[in-house]
Amino acid sequence: MASGQVSEAPAAGDRRAALVTGAAGGIGRAIAARLERDGLGVLSVDLRPDAEGPGVPFEADLTREPDNQAAVAAAIERFGRLDVVVAGAGYQHVAPIAELQVERWRSMIDLMLTSPFLLARAAWPSLRASPAGRFIAIASVHGLVASPFKAPYVSAKHGLIGLVRTLALEGAEDGIAAIAVCPGYVRTPLVQAQIADQARAHGLAEEEVLERVILAPHAIKQLLEPEEVADVVALLAGPAGRAFTGAPVTMDLGWTAR
Repeated sequence: MASGQVSEAPAAGDRRAALVTGAAGGIGRAIAARLERDGLGVLSVDLRPDAEGPGVPFEADLTREPDNQAAVAAAIERFGRLDVVVAGAGYQHVAPIAELQVERWRSMIDLMLTSPFLLARAAWPSLRASPAGRFIAIASVHGLVASPFKAPYVSAKHGLIGLVRTLALEGAEDGIAAIAVCPGYVRTPLVQAQIADQARAHGLAEEEVLERVILAPHAIKQLLEPEEVADVVALLAGPAGRAFTGAPVTMDLGWTAR
């Protein structure tokens, strides 16, 4: 599928519609699958969308402003409305600050902070028109706490919670709820991919990283599953979600209880 293309289909009328970014894998894929199972029309946005995955695939480079606008427009064109935006696209990079490239910093901030802002701005009229508009950001526990060697990721996620709080205040009179979901470590390719970098940064063997670095801050020494995050997003996208507006919904297996 060429960038910006979405297959033609009639508008779905009263069927609620969602746009999910990062939907080709990991948490985003689980969210897209759950929302679709709950009866929502879903536009599954990714840099490399999976045509066999849940939802309607849509290719977009979310570090680019026009692609964010195009994704929102495609969802509205496809479904005739847009009720839920889930900003979940992201990736991790592990490096000490002295070795961190400025280009990497900009790329991660663009994807994980600027893109959610652009999506919210483009979707705001549709969320306002929805009987229960929702903007849900996958912010991570790193929106609440810091870890070494993750400056751009931690900075983006802290900023994302600030964005969500601002959107919650601006959207209150129009019935738009904005919520940040803050999971601890989730069993995804993103977590698996950072093991080698974590080993180098901490001077550990790769087989030591899971226990001594990744699971160390969890009180419960387990990984979350993507479907657990998707279940929480489904709750927030429903009628009960309005009560959580402006809040970081923490699901960190006891990380921040210490």
